[in-house]
Amino acid sequence: MSTLKDRLTADMRAALKARDELTTSTLRMALAAVGTAEVAGREKRELSDDEVLAVLTKEAKKRREAATAFADAGRAEQAGKETAEGEVLERYLPKQLSDEELAGLVSGALAAGGFTGKAQMGPAMKAAQGAVAGRAEGGRVAAEVRRQLGL
Repeated sequence: MSTLKDRLTADMRAALKARDELTTSTLRMALAAVGTAEVAGREKRELSDDEVLAVLTKEAKKRREAATAFADAGRAEQAGKETAEGEVLERYLPKQLSDEELAGLVSGALAAGGFTGKAQMGPAMKAAQGAVAGRAEGGRVAAEVRRQLGL
């Protein structure tokens, strides 16, 4: 089993046999999202590991946002469920960068591109996202780019 999708499938089957309902339902949801992404567009295609990783990142972000919304609405039980699902998905995502590591990568990307002002925010973000390579959320990257550009 070499691909991330195969690993998700194998882990889901193992969780099913172990009667781990949370992991089983979370991985089923993740595989359904991957399947939806595969049939999006003109014809069905197999997603690369990077594309599967992007789908999982999106699903994990949905879980974090839903947990926050449920917690704010006073629905602690549902918030806990969303948080637990997010933790299951985190097992398949790359380790997130610390604030210091993120600042270093962004500073290197900005220096390499010679980005200095507000007008260069778009190209600066593109360079920073390339350097970070999915190991930090876009909002964190954008905030660090703004901070370093003095915006």
